[in-house]
Amino acid sequence: MRIDLHTHSTASDGTDTPAELVRNAAAAGLDVVALTDHDSVGGHAEARAALPGGLTLVTGAELSCRIGGVSMHMLAYLFDPDEPELARERELVRDDRVPRARGMVAKLRELGVPVTWEQVARIAGDGAVGRPHVAAAMVELGVVETVSDAFTAQWLANGGRAHVDKHELDPFDAIRLVKAAGGVTVFAHPMAVKRGQVVPESVLAELATAGLDGIEVDHMDHDDATRARLRGLAADLGLLTTGSSDYHGSRKTVALGEYTTDPEIYGEIVRRATGAFPVPGAGG
Repeated sequence: MRIDLHTHSTASDGTDTPAELVRNAAAAGLDVVALTDHDSVGGHAEARAALPGGLTLVTGAELSCRIGGVSMHMLAYLFDPDEPELARERELVRDDRVPRARGMVAKLRELGVPVTWEQVARIAGDGAVGRPHVAAAMVELGVVETVSDAFTAQWLANGGRAHVDKHELDPFDAIRLVKAAGGVTVFAHPMAVKRGQVVPESVLAELATAGLDGIEVDHMDHDDATRARLRGLAADLGLLTTGSSDYHGSRKTVALGEYTTDPEIYGEIVRRATGAFPVPGAGG
């Protein structure tokens, strides 16, 4: 059983539509795929409608959080998307994305990069505009070779020269809100140091005490030593450990199913969730 619990579609900053994503997941030999767009559930209906037989869809979102001045991402699975307080917070984050992206464009222009808001908006399309769209514009202009190359202190990484903060949830509030909506929380790529400053291990312990369910261990931004360290921390703190691709279509080189979650861990996530259920494909 092959399970990938972290993917993005055009509902946020991926390049596959939700329908394309589930079809590609089936073609990649996955049995379970989670659609976890940034602060959005906007792709779920299309993914459900296109879900091939033999593939199960886990509905979710990747919530933007910040603590102690450090940005972090919280994967939320199988929550009730209509729970009003969590829906309101997701909307606040999404509403802040456009002015934030415009601010990054302005900073880049001050740095001599001839990017325009119109270019970024075209790349984002109907998705929730974010740094990957700005980075893709920089690739188009030949400023950097890849989207990942833009996520450095020189450009768009946290604290970088062209970085702009956005509205983000306190992670303790995120855990509370997701739990109240019947969902399960997993801290995404917690030691992805190449993205910028990461949350201290002491905070991870506090999040575990507050009800965090798990941490994403097997991820393209974690090397072997980091994964081993995270597995040890998870064991000490009683946290589940997941693995996933963080697939963004052609925007990143990682493939669907390149990293996967153990079926027993997936079963425990489903067991803990009360807000929604996995959707089995019927060949639609």
